[in-house]
Amino acid sequence: MILDIVRLLLFPALMAFAAASDLITMTISNRISLLLGAGFIALAILSGMGLHEIIIHAGAGLIVLAVAFICFAMGWVGGGDAKVASAAALWFGFGHLLDYLVYASLFGGALTLLLLQFRQWPLPAALHGQAWLIRLHSKESGIPYGIALALGALLIYPETDWIKAVNLAHFAIH
Repeated sequence: MILDIVRLLLFPALMAFAAASDLITMTISNRISLLLGAGFIALAILSGMGLHEIIIHAGAGLIVLAVAFICFAMGWVGGGDAKVASAAALWFGFGHLLDYLVYASLFGGALTLLLLQFRQWPLPAALHGQAWLIRLHSKESGIPYGIALALGALLIYPETDWIKAVNLAHFAIH
């Protein structure tokens, strides 16, 4: 039952925290990516995932890390975004990777358009005391792409073997 709770909560909670952190501070701590990686390894081992499959998942994470590093070097994404995207890819493996990347890209495009529009309007005076909102409103700020990465991940995660392995009978109300 504890393993099921971890399957249900760990990845979604860390991705939601990454999104919230990126929204409020425009940064994603390396700790989140490290916890995603360590959580994957621990859960994979406890779930009985074979070494070959773990290596395949690691390959997906490394490929996304390489591509995301290029995007970071070009100034298209932040370093935290690159690391979180690769950590999420580790959880998805190649089976759900394309779907995740498509959804994250679509959410990222929509988020970018919304923020560009939001930054065209003056910020109401009542909101000038909110440092995170001023930072988000600033035309010099980047896009908190961690939000799009988290939304894409949370949309795909229920389709993964991680959730399909959950024994929902444990949670039935009698």
